[in-house]
Amino acid sequence: MKTRPMLTLDDCRKISAAAEAEAKKNNWNVCIAILDDGGHLLHLARMDGASPANARIAVAKGTTAAESRRSSGVWEERIKAGRTSMLGMPGITPVQGGLPIVVDGVCVGGIGASGVQSHEDEQIVAAGIKALG
Repeated sequence: MKTRPMLTLDDCRKISAAAEAEAKKNNWNVCIAILDDGGHLLHLARMDGASPANARIAVAKGTTAAESRRSSGVWEERIKAGRTSMLGMPGITPVQGGLPIVVDGVCVGGIGASGVQSHEDEQIVAAGIKALG
């Protein structure tokens, strides 16, 4: 039987704390969602001032990254390049701000943020992943 790494609650707390610190450093109020490799929510942080819609969007971006094993921004770029048929891909939110979490070459989940410009959302989630080591 195969074994593989997986996210723990402590991992999620560490990732979330680093992502929140990046957001606070820039005075950004966002929602951060961390999901397992199947796109199931493990941890959600909605900072003061982030809207209820930000929570849904952060989960959707993180789910996209976890399930597709690609950043949500990759899907956005494909659509911008003219592949509008990608809009019909089930479960894909083609907006930058979601990244897969990869450990030892294995995708263990995804993280998404919503609340500021999409490239800033991605900056936040990248800081969270970096804290995982």
